[in-house]
Amino acid sequence: MSGRAHGTYAKYRLDGCRCYPCAAARSDYDANRNRAIAYGTWQPWVPAEPVRVHIEHLRACGMGLRVLAAASGTSRTVLRGILGDRPDRAPCGKVRPATAQRILAVQPTLDVLAAKTPIDATGTVRRLRALVVMGWSQAKLADRLGITPSNFTATINAERVTVGTARAVRDLYRALVAQVPPERTQREKIAVARARNHARAKGWAGPMAWDEDTIDNPHARPSGHRKAVPA
Repeated sequence: MSGRAHGTYAKYRLDGCRCYPCAAARSDYDANRNRAIAYGTWQPWVPAEPVRVHIEHLRACGMGLRVLAAASGTSRTVLRGILGDRPDRAPCGKVRPATAQRILAVQPTLDVLAAKTPIDATGTVRRLRALVVMGWSQAKLADRLGITPSNFTATINAERVTVGTARAVRDLYRALVAQVPPERTQREKIAVARARNHARAKGWAGPMAWDEDTIDNPHARPSGHRKAVPA
Protein backbone atom coordinates (compact mmCIF):
# COMPACT_ATOMS: atom_id res chain seq x y z
CA MET A 1 0.00 0.00 0.00
CA SER A 2 1.23 3.47 -0.82
CA GLY A 3 -0.21 5.22 2.23
CA ARG A 4 -1.70 7.95 0.03
CA ALA A 5 -5.15 9.02 1.19
CA HIS A 6 -8.25 8.42 -0.92
CA GLY A 7 -9.97 11.49 -2.28
CA THR A 8 -6.72 13.04 -3.49
CA TYR A 9 -5.30 13.79 -6.91
CA ALA A 10 -2.08 11.98 -6.01
CA LYS A 11 -3.99 8.77 -5.22
CA TYR A 12 -5.80 9.03 -8.56
CA ARG A 13 -2.70 9.82 -10.60
CA LEU A 14 0.03 7.72 -8.98
CA ASP A 15 -1.89 4.75 -7.59
CA GLY A 16 -4.42 4.44 -10.39
CA CYS A 17 -7.34 4.56 -7.94
CA ARG A 18 -10.66 5.29 -9.65
CA CYS A 19 -12.94 5.27 -6.61
CA TYR A 20 -15.52 8.05 -6.41
CA PRO A 21 -13.56 10.30 -3.99
CA CYS A 22 -10.39 10.02 -6.06
CA ALA A 23 -12.27 10.61 -9.32
CA ALA A 24 -13.89 13.66 -7.72
CA ALA A 25 -10.46 14.92 -6.66
CA ARG A 26 -9.27 14.56 -10.26
CA SER A 27 -12.34 16.45 -11.45
CA ASP A 28 -11.67 19.24 -8.95
CA TYR A 29 -8.05 19.33 -10.05
CA ASP A 30 -9.02 19.70 -13.72
CA ALA A 31 -11.57 22.40 -12.93
CA ASN A 32 -9.04 24.36 -10.88
CA ARG A 33 -6.39 24.08 -13.56
CA ASN A 34 -8.74 25.01 -16.42
CA ARG A 35 -10.07 27.99 -14.48
CA ALA A 36 -6.56 29.20 -13.75
CA ILE A 37 -5.54 28.86 -17.39
CA ALA A 38 -8.62 30.81 -18.45
CA TYR A 39 -7.64 33.64 -16.15
CA GLY A 40 -4.49 34.11 -18.14
CA THR A 41 -6.20 34.94 -21.41
CA TRP A 42 -6.74 38.62 -20.67
CA GLN A 43 -5.74 39.84 -17.21
CA PRO A 44 -2.34 41.46 -16.46
CA TRP A 45 -2.44 39.70 -13.09
CA VAL A 46 -4.24 36.51 -12.13
CA PRO A 47 -5.15 35.06 -8.71
CA ALA A 48 -2.35 33.01 -7.22
CA GLU A 49 -4.59 30.60 -5.32
CA PRO A 50 -5.34 28.18 -8.21
CA VAL A 51 -1.63 28.12 -9.05
CA ARG A 52 -0.80 27.49 -5.40
CA VAL A 53 -3.25 24.57 -5.33
CA HIS A 54 -1.64 23.13 -8.47
CA ILE A 55 1.81 23.33 -6.92
CA GLU A 56 0.56 21.54 -3.82
CA HIS A 57 -0.90 18.78 -6.01
CA LEU A 58 2.46 18.37 -7.71
CA ARG A 59 4.26 18.26 -4.37
CA ALA A 60 1.83 15.60 -3.15
CA CYS A 61 2.82 13.56 -6.20
CA GLY A 62 6.43 13.72 -5.07
CA MET A 63 7.68 16.65 -7.15
CA GLY A 64 10.06 18.95 -5.29
CA LEU A 65 10.39 22.66 -5.92
CA ARG A 66 13.78 22.20 -7.58
CA VAL A 67 12.27 19.87 -10.19
CA LEU A 68 9.20 22.05 -10.62
CA ALA A 69 11.37 25.13 -11.07
CA ALA A 70 13.36 23.44 -13.83
CA ALA A 71 10.27 22.01 -15.54
CA SER A 72 8.38 25.32 -15.50
CA GLY A 73 11.24 27.72 -16.10
CA THR A 74 10.33 29.48 -12.88
CA SER A 75 12.70 30.28 -10.04
CA ARG A 76 12.29 28.57 -6.69
CA THR A 77 12.06 32.01 -5.13
CA VAL A 78 8.89 32.70 -7.12
CA LEU A 79 7.47 29.28 -6.27
CA ARG A 80 8.17 29.78 -2.58
CA GLY A 81 6.54 33.20 -2.79
CA ILE A 82 3.39 31.68 -4.25
CA LEU A 83 3.34 29.01 -1.57
CA GLY A 84 4.13 31.36 1.27
CA ASP A 85 7.12 29.24 2.29
CA ARG A 86 9.11 32.30 3.34
CA PRO A 87 8.51 33.13 7.02
CA ASP A 88 9.01 36.85 6.49
CA ARG A 89 6.35 37.22 3.80
CA ALA A 90 2.72 36.27 3.25
CA PRO A 91 1.81 34.15 0.19
CA CYS A 92 1.49 36.08 -3.06
CA GLY A 93 -2.06 37.10 -3.89
CA LYS A 94 -1.46 37.48 -7.62
CA VAL A 95 0.95 36.26 -10.27
CA ARG A 96 1.66 37.11 -13.87
CA PRO A 97 -0.40 35.08 -16.39
CA ALA A 98 2.74 33.80 -18.12
CA THR A 99 4.11 32.53 -14.80
CA ALA A 100 0.81 30.85 -14.00
CA GLN A 101 0.62 29.19 -17.39
CA ARG A 102 4.18 27.82 -17.18
CA ILE A 103 3.50 26.29 -13.77
CA LEU A 104 0.08 24.95 -14.72
CA ALA A 105 1.57 23.29 -17.80
CA VAL A 106 3.67 21.00 -15.60
CA GLN A 107 2.12 17.58 -15.06
CA PRO A 108 3.37 14.74 -12.80
CA THR A 109 4.70 12.55 -15.59
CA LEU A 110 7.48 9.95 -15.52
CA ASP A 111 9.87 12.46 -17.05
CA VAL A 112 9.65 14.95 -14.20
CA LEU A 113 8.84 12.95 -11.06
CA ALA A 114 11.66 11.88 -8.75
CA ALA A 115 13.07 8.46 -9.67
CA LYS A 116 12.30 6.93 -6.26
CA THR A 117 8.63 7.98 -6.21
CA PRO A 118 6.44 4.85 -5.89
CA ILE A 119 3.63 4.53 -8.43
CA ASP A 120 1.14 1.98 -9.73
CA ALA A 121 2.89 -0.73 -11.77
CA THR A 122 0.11 -1.42 -14.28
CA GLY A 123 1.78 0.15 -17.31
CA THR A 124 5.19 -1.27 -16.43
CA VAL A 125 3.85 -4.81 -16.06
CA ARG A 126 1.83 -4.62 -19.27
CA ARG A 127 4.78 -3.35 -21.29
CA LEU A 128 7.09 -6.10 -20.08
CA ARG A 129 4.50 -8.81 -20.65
CA ALA A 130 3.74 -7.50 -24.13
CA LEU A 131 7.43 -7.78 -25.02
CA VAL A 132 7.48 -11.38 -23.79
CA VAL A 133 4.43 -12.06 -25.98
CA MET A 134 6.53 -10.86 -28.93
CA GLY A 135 9.23 -13.37 -28.06
CA TRP A 136 11.68 -11.28 -26.06
CA SER A 137 13.03 -13.54 -23.32
CA GLN A 138 12.82 -12.39 -19.74
CA ALA A 139 16.57 -12.97 -19.37
CA LYS A 140 17.30 -10.67 -22.29
CA LEU A 141 14.89 -8.01 -21.01
CA ALA A 142 16.46 -8.18 -17.55
CA ASP A 143 19.89 -7.73 -19.12
CA ARG A 144 18.71 -4.72 -21.11
CA LEU A 145 17.30 -3.17 -17.94
CA GLY A 146 20.46 -3.91 -15.99
CA ILE A 147 18.71 -5.93 -13.30
CA THR A 148 18.96 -9.51 -12.07
CA PRO A 149 16.53 -12.19 -13.30
CA SER A 150 14.99 -12.40 -9.82
CA ASN A 151 14.39 -8.65 -9.75
CA PHE A 152 12.89 -8.88 -13.21
CA THR A 153 10.49 -11.59 -12.07
CA ALA A 154 9.42 -9.35 -9.20
CA THR A 155 8.95 -6.39 -11.55
CA ILE A 156 6.87 -8.23 -14.14
CA ASN A 157 4.50 -9.27 -11.34
CA ALA A 158 4.65 -6.10 -9.26
CA GLU A 159 1.78 -4.00 -7.97
CA ARG A 160 3.99 -0.96 -7.44
CA VAL A 161 7.29 0.22 -8.91
CA THR A 162 9.41 3.33 -8.67
CA VAL A 163 9.25 6.06 -11.27
CA GLY A 164 12.83 5.20 -12.24
CA THR A 165 11.85 1.61 -13.03
CA ALA A 166 8.71 2.67 -14.89
CA ARG A 167 10.74 5.13 -16.94
CA ALA A 168 13.37 2.52 -17.83
CA VAL A 169 10.72 -0.02 -18.87
CA ARG A 170 8.83 2.58 -20.90
CA ASP A 171 12.00 3.50 -22.79
CA LEU A 172 12.91 -0.16 -23.36
CA TYR A 173 9.41 -0.86 -24.63
CA ARG A 174 9.64 1.99 -27.11
CA ALA A 175 12.98 0.67 -28.32
CA LEU A 176 11.90 -2.97 -28.76
CA VAL A 177 8.20 -2.95 -29.60
CA ALA A 178 8.85 -2.36 -33.30
CA GLN A 179 11.66 -4.93 -33.49
CA VAL A 180 11.42 -8.66 -34.10
CA PRO A 181 13.43 -10.66 -31.54
CA PRO A 182 16.55 -12.10 -33.19
CA GLU A 183 16.41 -15.77 -34.23
CA ARG A 184 19.76 -16.10 -35.97
CA THR A 185 20.91 -19.10 -33.97
CA GLN A 186 19.21 -22.22 -32.65
CA ARG A 187 19.64 -20.91 -29.12
CA GLU A 188 17.90 -17.65 -30.00
CA LYS A 189 15.05 -19.53 -31.71
CA ILE A 190 14.52 -21.65 -28.61
CA ALA A 191 14.53 -18.57 -26.37
CA VAL A 192 11.94 -16.81 -28.55
CA ALA A 193 9.71 -19.89 -28.69
CA ARG A 194 9.89 -20.35 -24.92
CA ALA A 195 9.01 -16.71 -24.30
CA ARG A 196 6.00 -16.85 -26.60
CA ASN A 197 4.79 -20.14 -25.15
CA HIS A 198 5.16 -18.83 -21.61
CA ALA A 199 3.22 -15.67 -22.43
CA ARG A 200 0.52 -17.68 -24.16
CA ALA A 201 0.15 -19.99 -21.16
CA LYS A 202 -0.15 -16.99 -18.86
CA GLY A 203 -2.73 -15.28 -21.08
CA TRP A 204 -0.68 -12.11 -21.42
CA ALA A 205 -1.69 -9.47 -23.98
CA GLY A 206 0.65 -8.27 -26.73
CA PRO A 207 1.39 -4.72 -27.90
CA MET A 208 -1.57 -4.62 -30.29
CA ALA A 209 -3.96 -4.93 -27.35
CA TRP A 210 -2.92 -1.56 -25.91
CA ASP A 211 -2.48 2.03 -26.97
CA GLU A 212 -1.03 5.04 -25.19
CA ASP A 213 -4.40 5.89 -23.68
CA THR A 214 -5.04 2.45 -22.17
CA ILE A 215 -1.77 0.74 -21.32
CA ASP A 216 -1.30 2.66 -18.06
CA ASN A 217 -4.96 2.64 -17.07
CA PRO A 218 -5.60 -0.06 -14.43
CA HIS A 219 -9.25 -0.28 -15.45
CA ALA A 220 -8.69 -0.66 -19.20
CA ARG A 221 -8.99 -4.09 -20.75
CA PRO A 222 -6.87 -5.36 -23.64
CA SER A 223 -8.46 -4.78 -27.01
CA GLY A 224 -9.19 -7.93 -29.04
CA HIS A 225 -7.82 -10.21 -26.32
CA ARG A 226 -10.19 -13.02 -25.40
CA LYS A 227 -8.54 -14.37 -22.28
CA ALA A 228 -8.74 -12.77 -18.89
CA VAL A 229 -5.46 -10.96 -18.51
CA PRO A 230 -3.85 -10.02 -15.21
CA ALA A 231 -3.62 -6.25 -14.86
